[in-house]
Amino acid sequence: MSPVDDVSTGYFDSSALVKRYIDEVGSSWVQNWCNQPMYTVAIAEIGFVEIAAAFARKLRGGYITQQAYQVARADLDNDIQNQYAAVSLDRLLINVAIELTARHQLRGYDAVHLASALRLNQALTSAKLPSLHFISADNDLLAAAEAEGLLTDNPNDHPPK
Repeated sequence: MSPVDDVSTGYFDSSALVKRYIDEVGSSWVQNWCNQPMYTVAIAEIGFVEIAAAFARKLRGGYITQQAYQVARADLDNDIQNQYAAVSLDRLLINVAIELTARHQLRGYDAVHLASALRLNQALTSAKLPSLHFISADNDLLAAAEAEGLLTDNPNDHPPK
């Protein structure tokens, strides 16, 4: 079963999706979600760069080995090609992200993630499909997503049992 039974699409920001590749609090929850073949994992294209940068920071900081870094990068590259639904950036999405920064306490790319999720959610609901579930490990971003009417979850709230 999925972490949320009535949702078929999860939008993950990079703070949540990096947990799929690097063992942190919430990793098993994220892995469980991503391993459900009937569920779609969506992310903004820019999130791929953010995840790779997080891997590099963890390598430079001594939190992971060179081998773990290489495995994580290879797994990410494979998942980008074969699993993730990527939300493309365009000028309209950027304009929405800019407006979101005026309404919420958001960093730049967090606003892009939220704008991407809102665009995807609109497409889903217009097609009479279930709303997406917005997943992030960033409390400010989750608060903004909730204020914009999205269902949310924080993988940090799901430690291993």
